[in-house]
Amino acid sequence: MYRIVSKKRLAANVNEYVIEAPLAAGKARPGQFIILRVDSEGERVPFTIADYDSEAGTVTLLVQTVGATTELLSRLGAGDSVADLVGPLGNPTDLLKYGKVLLVGGGIGGAVIHPQAKLLYSAGKAPDVVLGARTKELLFYMDEMRRYSDTLYPMTDDGSYGDKGFVTNKVAELISEKKYDAVLAVGPMPMMQAVAEVTRPSGLKTIVSMNSVMVDGTGMCGCCRVTVGGERKYACVDGPEFDGHLVDFAEARARAGFYREQEKEHYCRIRGEM
Repeated sequence: MYRIVSKKRLAANVNEYVIEAPLAAGKARPGQFIILRVDSEGERVPFTIADYDSEAGTVTLLVQTVGATTELLSRLGAGDSVADLVGPLGNPTDLLKYGKVLLVGGGIGGAVIHPQAKLLYSAGKAPDVVLGARTKELLFYMDEMRRYSDTLYPMTDDGSYGDKGFVTNKVAELISEKKYDAVLAVGPMPMMQAVAEVTRPSGLKTIVSMNSVMVDGTGMCGCCRVTVGGERKYACVDGPEFDGHLVDFAEARARAGFYREQEKEHYCRIRGEM
């Protein structure tokens, strides 16, 4: 059992959990993820590590309630425990080899780029950061990003905070004005694809995080397969991050919707709505 040290509500249906997991916390690096089960009968669900503290032995997860497992998790609070937590899994992100980096986070993706920003800042390579969301309330880790970034550019679809528009508007503007060596974009699949298309003409190295459906996290189940540069890859062991200019997004988006109806039905049953 893994105890929830703290739970913080950041927005409607979005919670931050700090969970005791000493082994995972001691090995975790930016870009990696864990797989947890809420209870012994539950499904295995992956979550990218939003932060980790090796001394305290904790990992931090930012979770949006969108399905059955996240609904069950949302009912737990500080002092409760989850049945299993395995990790860290996946390959760490190596952004330190680049000079100037632009981090782009959309919605919950802000949690994924948070540890990247911390690491770059600690190495004297503070990145520029573009954070985007539909509205102000869905911009996460703003204070942290201000601390760890060279310049922070918030964007909202409705103009309630920062500039009005999509992250791609700001990315296009920035790469025309500044010299970057790499871009890391994390968020909804359409957003990551759009960023990759903005950077494609210039050939600017663009990395995306493919947070796919997973079961075992070891490459055995094949659920998280994705085509990259015409080759079959598995997000859990080959990724989760890949060259955004090589990812077959059309295929990935189609696969992401395979179980949408089943997920919706299970979610409704958990909530007692059917």
